[in-house]
Amino acid sequence: MGRTKKVGPAGRFGARYGVTLRQRVAKIEINMKVKHKCPNCQTKAVRRVSTGIWNCRKCGHTFTGGAYIPATDAQKILRSFRERSDSRRTT
Repeated sequence: MGRTKKVGPAGRFGARYGVTLRQRVAKIEINMKVKHKCPNCQTKAVRRVSTGIWNCRKCGHTFTGGAYIPATDAQKILRSFRERSDSRRTT
């Protein structure tokens, strides 16, 4: 597996595809491999199982999310709208 300090996991592409695309791929893959926060137990133990499927290694909670990160921007916006509407209902 080609991997260097500068380009990280995109080193496998060598001199192909242009520097900008290789940097994008490296950024996405690094962010994808990081342990993410579980929405159920709040620990950093969530790993990607396959495209859009995420699993918490502590509590075993499996959920769907984005292809490369567990919570997409659209999901975050919807969650904030739901929280606002819930707070308005209780007051």
